[in-house]
Amino acid sequence: MQAAVIPDVNTAWELREIPTPRPGPGEVLIRVRASGICYNDVLITRGIIPFPAFAPAVTGHEPAGEVVEVGAGVTTRQTGDRVGVTWIQGTCGRCDYCALGLPVSGQAAFRCAAPAMTGLTVPGGHAEYLVAPAAATVLLPDGLDYELAAPVLCAGYTAWCAFSKGAPRPDERVAVLGVGGLGHFALQFSAAAGFETVAVTRSPDKHAVARELGADLVVGSGEELLAAGGADVILVTAPSYAAATDSMRGLRLGGRIVLAGIDGLEPFTIPPDLARPFFAQGQQVLGATHDGPSYLREALRIVATGKVRPRAEVFGKEQVADALDKVAKGEVRFKAVVTY
Repeated sequence: MQAAVIPDVNTAWELREIPTPRPGPGEVLIRVRASGICYNDVLITRGIIPFPAFAPAVTGHEPAGEVVEVGAGVTTRQTGDRVGVTWIQGTCGRCDYCALGLPVSGQAAFRCAAPAMTGLTVPGGHAEYLVAPAAATVLLPDGLDYELAAPVLCAGYTAWCAFSKGAPRPDERVAVLGVGGLGHFALQFSAAAGFETVAVTRSPDKHAVARELGADLVVGSGEELLAAGGADVILVTAPSYAAATDSMRGLRLGGRIVLAGIDGLEPFTIPPDLARPFFAQGQQVLGATHDGPSYLREALRIVATGKVRPRAEVFGKEQVADALDKVAKGEVRFKAVVTY
C-alpha cells in the first residue's frame, strides 16, 4: 500500500510503498478514503510532540474509510461499514488512571501510563490502509462524505466537547476565540444551537468569514468583547494562552472559559484586576479535549444534518508533503484533508 512516511524528524513526508497491515483479534482493516491533517502532525514532524517510535513513521489521527476485513472475534463491525478512527484507541488498563474506569477519552493521552494513540504510538491514518481495534472506530452517518467526516474526528470532536463543557443556557451569549480549524466548527455549533455568538479574532481578514460561519458580532480583543456586553461562555480554540487571558476581560459574572486550543509556549494566567477580582466573579476555567465517544457521535450527527459544514482544502495523496507544508505555514485557513 501507499502511505505518507516521515523519514526522520524535520524532514518532508514521502509517499512510499509499505506492507499492507492485517487485522488481529478484535481488530478491523480499514481502507482509508480521507485523513485530516491536524497541526499536531506538524508538531510530531518537528519532534515537538514525541516522534513515533514505530517504523515506518505514519502519522494522522483523523482517518475515515470503510471496513474491508474483520479480525477474529469482531462482532460489532462488518465489511462495508463506513467508519472513523478515534485518536485514543485504548488504554493500558492497569495504571491508576485506568482504575478509575472512565470512558476512553483524550484525557488518557495525558493520564494513562501507556495509551494507544493513532499516529503517535500506533500507525496513523495517512495511508491507504489502517488497522485499528473495532472498539476504537465510530460508525459514520449515512450520506456524510469521507472528506467532511475526517475533520470532525479531531477538530470537530474537540470543538463540540468545548461547547458542551461550556454548557450555555438559553439566555446566554457565546464567544469563540479563534477562527481556524477548531474555531470554525465552534462558531457553527453555537449558531446552529441558536445562541447569540461572538467571534474574537485579531485578523481583520477573518471578519467576513466569521459572519458566514454564524457569528452575530466580531470583535478583536477582550476589551472589545467587554465593550460589546461580554459573553457568558468563551470557547478558546486559538493556540494562544495570552489571547485567552486577554479574552477573560470580556467574561461575564458567573461565566465559563473553556480551554480547547493548545499553547506549548506560554502558561495560561488569570488577568489581575483589582476592580473585578476573579475570586469575586463566580467564574470557572474549564478544559476540554476528546471527552468520550458519545460526543464524537453527536458531532458527526450534527454535521451530517448539514447545519454545520466543515471547510476543508482537499489534497490528493501525491500532494501530501505540500499539504503538510501549507498547514505548517498557516496557508490552510481551516482544515486540510488528504484523500487516499
